[in-house]
Amino acid sequence: MAVSPDGKKLAIVGELTTSATNPLENTSAILEPKLENIKWIAGNWKGEAFGGQTEENWSEPSGGSMMATFKLIDNGKVVFYEIEIIRELENTLILQLKHFGNDLKGWEEKDKTIDFPLKEITENKVVFEGMTFEKISANEMTIYVDIRQDDGSVETVKFDYKK
Repeated sequence: MAVSPDGKKLAIVGELTTSATNPLENTSAILEPKLENIKWIAGNWKGEAFGGQTEENWSEPSGGSMMATFKLIDNGKVVFYEIEIIRELENTLILQLKHFGNDLKGWEEKDKTIDFPLKEITENKVVFEGMTFEKISANEMTIYVDIRQDDGSVETVKFDYKK
């Protein structure tokens, strides 16, 4: 359970929802579930969310995976971190992540991850269940994440990033 800067608990709902998509209709051809088709995600991305600054650093595909670190900074202090991976698994891709407090103590149980199965890949979009990456330009990306609220509703949070 994540905690936003305003003290609200957040739950990423990867396996529970299927939306987290841009409202614009997607007309691109479906691509194979290969890391090579999403390598545009690689890079150092910065933006704003939850009232603070966010940063995601994605590696190039290697060893059958891509790896990222995420941090949220509010009022000059780290609120939380994430480690994320996208890996090739059984002819598809899966995004998995773990949260850590600013003291690097894990939020999820030791052997648990939050998993986002792949739905589809197009030239400029990767749709996982509960998280979507959209390439806006070579230096801009938007990520949509479904987050379960305390009252059980799901809010889609938009992260606008620039390299």
